[in-house]
Amino acid sequence: MIGCSCATCHSSDARDTRLRPSIYVEVADGPAVLVDTSTDLRQQALQRQVARVDAILFTHSHADHVMGLDEVRRFNMMQKASIPAYADARTVAELRRTFSYVFDAPDQKGGGVPQIELHTIEGPWALGPLQIQPIAIFHGTRPILGFRFGSFAYLTDCSRIPDESWPLLEGLDILVLDALRHRPHPTHFSVAEAVAAVERVKPNRAYFTHICHDLPHAATNATLPPGVELAYDGLTLDVGV
Repeated sequence: MIGCSCATCHSSDARDTRLRPSIYVEVADGPAVLVDTSTDLRQQALQRQVARVDAILFTHSHADHVMGLDEVRRFNMMQKASIPAYADARTVAELRRTFSYVFDAPDQKGGGVPQIELHTIEGPWALGPLQIQPIAIFHGTRPILGFRFGSFAYLTDCSRIPDESWPLLEGLDILVLDALRHRPHPTHFSVAEAVAAVERVKPNRAYFTHICHDLPHAATNATLPPGVELAYDGLTLDVGV
């Protein structure tokens, strides 16, 4: 946190140094998919040596999940192609408004504008061998999306899972789930609420994301149930998709 002197913000544990939530999914003989273009996309891509993005999925249009969109132009340049992006109807409309210079730009030469093809998510779909199941969740009162890829599901910025979405989470190997802090929050799961959701879904493993500085990594992990831990920047998982 800017200007914070707490123990977590000054921790020597690298797992306590956290950029904005995002994931990168690589499929053998398939696409490389980015979920959200976080404000920190450039830094994250440089640190993790991300060199290709074949598609982008958006969970919703809040600033911390979309404000790195301009960095996509570097991938356009390297790949010499536009990149398809997928979101719900509200997020598509808000992306078009927020980034009008991208989607309503006049024809021009000289580059400098990301080349992105927006598509509205209307149900499950496939990108080559990668099957994608959108999962409806709530971020406060706002409906947003999580995503399931095979035995892996990613639900960030979640404060409620509606009844119709629970069956879509059955049989998971890994669940990544929002857990902001211990205290209740109007738009995010608390740690206790996230643990209760994990107990209902029963994945083999669960990782909590979108965690704030109230949760020091090592100390918080020591209090979590077996098979549940905090995610951290650079965490790499092998999953069946």
